[in-house]
Amino acid sequence: MTLTLPSAPSATKSRARMRRRKTFDTMLGRAFLQALAVIAFFVLWELGVRLGLVSAFLVGSPLGIFQNAFRMLASGDLISDTWTTLFEALLGFVIGTIVGSLLGLALWYSVFVARLVEPFIVAINSVPKIALAPIVVLWFGTGLVSKVALSVSLTAIVALIAAYQAAKDADPDLQSLLISMGADKHQVFFKAVAPSTLPSIIATFRINIGFGLVGAVVGEFISSQRGLGHLIYTASSLYDLNTVWVGLFTLMIVGFLLYYVIDMIERSSLPWKQASATQQVQV
Repeated sequence: MTLTLPSAPSATKSRARMRRRKTFDTMLGRAFLQALAVIAFFVLWELGVRLGLVSAFLVGSPLGIFQNAFRMLASGDLISDTWTTLFEALLGFVIGTIVGSLLGLALWYSVFVARLVEPFIVAINSVPKIALAPIVVLWFGTGLVSKVALSVSLTAIVALIAAYQAAKDADPDLQSLLISMGADKHQVFFKAVAPSTLPSIIATFRINIGFGLVGAVVGEFISSQRGLGHLIYTASSLYDLNTVWVGLFTLMIVGFLLYYVIDMIERSSLPWKQASATQQVQV
């Protein structure tokens, strides 16, 4: 009878997994600690309000926040406002990311054009986009288009810069090899440059999903009848801090869920990157 001993790498990985199971360094363990931290935060906040250490008028109270959230959920207002902001943000995110990424990749084709427009890109990126809100509302009105346009203005420039930088950093040795084998510029782009930019473009999704929400909310601050931005602005005008927190916490939850969706897209699109990260953690 032959006894097979585990190889050294397998034994090391097994020991690492055993050490992680004995701690909270697992998915369930981390989720438990995160939930515990959130609960502790709200409990301490409510105790501070009850004991008079914190002003409920200035910062609100968790009990009042939960009561307002339940009332708004029951009436359907919170769901309607959340869907409005989510739709505006997703539309701006998709349009801005696609347009910006395509423009950034297109700049790889001409170094002359890229150097020519680079100062203008830097100048546009340095302008706070909230300053464009009155102009955008004046051009596109107070409806859906103005909120989407603001989201696009935030997401497109970030996607453009990330895509162009990734294209510039594409492996020059691989490009030289393809050229030596007779490949033209289009073949070099599609076989070497474009695939190498995919991780950077997908990583930009994480940033742009937040910018998409910012653009939608800013547009709703300026002029809107629905949306979480309108909810927060109206409640703050009435000094209703509990309702303001309902809008802010809803935005946090929406942003977290969208970030999780982007993370799932990255895992499915770039499985080799996830495998590499897992090996590094185990080691």
